[in-house]
Amino acid sequence: MDSQKEALQRIISTLANKNDEIQNFVDTLNHTLKGVQENSSNILSELDEEFDSLYSILDEVKESMINCIKQEQARKSQELQSQISQCNNALENSEELLEFATRSLDIKEPEEFSKAARQIKDRVTMASAFRLSLKPKVSDNMTHLMVDFSQERQMLQTLKFLPVPKAPEIDPVECLVADNSVTVAWRMLEEDNKIDHFILEHRKTNFDGLPRVKDERCWEIIDNIKGTEYTLSGLKFDSKYMNFRVRACNKAVAGEYSDPVTLETKALNFNLDNSSSHLNLKVEDTCVEWDPTGGKGQESKMKGKENKGRSGTPSPKRTSVGSRPPAVRGSRDRFTGESYTVLGDTAIESGQHYWEVKAQKDCKSYSVGVAYKTLGKFDQLGKTNTSWCIHVNNWLQNTFAAKHNNKVKALDVTVPEKIGVFCDFDGGQLSFYDANSKQLLYSFKTKFTQPVLPGFMVWCGGLSLSTGMQVPSAVRTLQKSENGMTGSASSLNNVVTQ
Repeated sequence: MDSQKEALQRIISTLANKNDEIQNFVDTLNHTLKGVQENSSNILSELDEEFDSLYSILDEVKESMINCIKQEQARKSQELQSQISQCNNALENSEELLEFATRSLDIKEPEEFSKAARQIKDRVTMASAFRLSLKPKVSDNMTHLMVDFSQERQMLQTLKFLPVPKAPEIDPVECLVADNSVTVAWRMLEEDNKIDHFILEHRKTNFDGLPRVKDERCWEIIDNIKGTEYTLSGLKFDSKYMNFRVRACNKAVAGEYSDPVTLETKALNFNLDNSSSHLNLKVEDTCVEWDPTGGKGQESKMKGKENKGRSGTPSPKRTSVGSRPPAVRGSRDRFTGESYTVLGDTAIESGQHYWEVKAQKDCKSYSVGVAYKTLGKFDQLGKTNTSWCIHVNNWLQNTFAAKHNNKVKALDVTVPEKIGVFCDFDGGQLSFYDANSKQLLYSFKTKFTQPVLPGFMVWCGGLSLSTGMQVPSAVRTLQKSENGMTGSASSLNNVVTQ
């Protein structure tokens, strides 16, 4: 019966996953269909605009050419009209002179005839008809304004859609996820020397497999990539996966997207658990600050509100600090007394994890490490067998030490600006590094028998955390050779705790 139930549960799980996969595919198809309709409408509008622009240019060119022909016609007409007018005037004067000369032939008196002959001679010498050019200044030829648009017609007949680059292919084997950076590599399946650049798009997701349409973040775009590889660095891995897709672009248009690729970007993400913090600590997600008022101001306000609304009900003795919402308490009380402690809200039960801690410059005392959930409310980090830490003290005298089970190992190194914490739960190792140089500060070797929580103690100052980080490559390399380097800390190492 039990085996049949287990088999049925597996079948149900498989069917549910397949249904979810099919539903996601249907959502993708609907999204694609909507995109086809919208994009087709946009392309038709753009096509109308392009042809309207062509028509407008042709109309402008036609108008310009018509004006040129009319101007040439007017110029030649004016020249010919001027010549005709000059010729008519010359002809009129010449006919008048001819008539006068003909009449002069009938003069009988020699003296009068001589006088008329002289007049005729002088008038002929000055006559415009003899100075007039009888060659037209312009011709009737207009062939210099003729056109032949045969080549242009052929060119217009070759109008076609832009050549679109083929979709690239992302090569998952060549992609690399390391040190909170992702290198994405792709290639063109067909050579295309007209490609100008690539566009890479990425987004975070908690779903494996094909990207989903619904309930996903927007794609982030990186434009103008000249090569076939790109590295995104300085990422916070606050999701299990990242989707990537790429498209090629020529000078005019972008091509199809590549098939999307999903890469795993798993890392430990946690916030500080305000339900576990000491009342003298003000906790907000990844920051904790010493609060000497101990939340008394907020406590008085809360008491006043509660007493005003419920005068017959006694108000609680303690309340949240600052903007901290009322916490749901677990099986233990808050840290109290001199245990100015706050824990992370995510337990580590397996694997290798890394996070970093930075203290305020004026912080007088703080500790960084891990602890079991059973850490008592009066317990300080490193003073019991359920917690491990390194402790920095800048009050009265400066000390830097590793602590576990109330044993102290002084560290002869400079306190770094930022401390990196590496926890290998399965390997039973807790190491501390200079987060910038990756210099090893100290390493505990033990056997964790319970899930551990990141732990922090702060007094007169504050701490800020960086989570969502992969184990740095430099730390992984150092871990391989570290076992033979921690003999000097044997007094605190090799401890098995229950």
